[in-house]
Amino acid sequence: MELLRQLVPKAAKIGLLVSSRNAGTREEQRNVQAAALAIGQQLIVLDVSNDQDIETALATLVERGASALFVGSGVYLYSKRERIVAMAARHSLPAMFAQRESVVAGGLMSYAASITDAYRQAGLYAGRILKGEKPADLPVMRSTKFEFVINLKTAKALGLDVPQNLLVAADEVIE
Repeated sequence: MELLRQLVPKAAKIGLLVSSRNAGTREEQRNVQAAALAIGQQLIVLDVSNDQDIETALATLVERGASALFVGSGVYLYSKRERIVAMAARHSLPAMFAQRESVVAGGLMSYAASITDAYRQAGLYAGRILKGEKPADLPVMRSTKFEFVINLKTAKALGLDVPQNLLVAADEVIE
């Protein structure tokens, strides 16, 4: 939320797009709302579950004065990333995503756990299990490596100047 606010500092309202199809939506929504509250950011939360909902949600966000969009995680929203990217562009909404692939598809930016690192951790777990350790005895691991990706082409199309501190902080800049 803070990264999006740095890129769009004048955004009085930010939309949060979630899908109740995702098991972790409620927790994610609580976390994003807490982050928004901590920085004094007004948040408009909309739940989507089909293509029509996505179109309606983005139009509603614009009507309600949202100046940026934070797209939640989950399989459904991930599967609709290209549609969401296109709709955000159509409404000139700077959008932050939970996956790098959405930025490659034209989204503005993402900040998320490194999938490569997660696969590496899964491989380590599999190796330990194959060597005889019981899965129940293995500790639960959370992602420790996160990646911040910015799409400069999208920023330019939206008329945004990316602050130098964000460019330096980015793990990847797509031009």
